[in-house]
Amino acid sequence: DKTMQVNNVYNPVDGHQVPIPHFGVVLSMNDWKTLAEKLKSIDTKFLIEPYIRFEGEPGEQATLFFLDPFGNALEFKAFRDIESQLFAK
Repeated sequence: DKTMQVNNVYNPVDGHQVPIPHFGVVLSMNDWKTLAEKLKSIDTKFLIEPYIRFEGEPGEQATLFFLDPFGNALEFKAFRDIESQLFAK
């Protein structure tokens, strides 16, 4: 089944189960919003629906997860201020 992740290993992050391993891409906030809307409009099955993680905290970020056709977990994220937030703890 291409929609099942092979290893089914997750790490709890901000109340969600983040798949391990996963491939991540950092976008501009505008590009992330456009992608999130496009994915929702085509009924993408999300592992983690688009949302703002760590809202109001250092490292605040927009994120979403889904599987590619081969079952690889993909994360797309964005930051309002990438220079100060990308590696904030």
